[in-house]
Amino acid sequence: MTVFIFAFVVMLLVVTGMALGAIVQNKPLKGSCGGLNTLGLKEGCEICGGDDDECKKEQERQQRLSKQADLAYDASKR
Repeated sequence: MTVFIFAFVVMLLVVTGMALGAIVQNKPLKGSCGGLNTLGLKEGCEICGGDDDECKKEQERQQRLSKQADLAYDASKR
């Protein structure tokens, strides 16, 4: 029983450390090197339509607008 408790505590510490690292770095989370492209679903993106430049432009636009107090936006409206 002590092995299970020890393993649980170790896993809890690992997850907590990863979460704190993500919070401290203050960077947006990135996808893996696979993603929609490997599944053939990249063209179905409702926001960029599969165009990486459009996604970058949208992110830059949102960064400019982030100076406002909004915490969310409607991605279906351009």
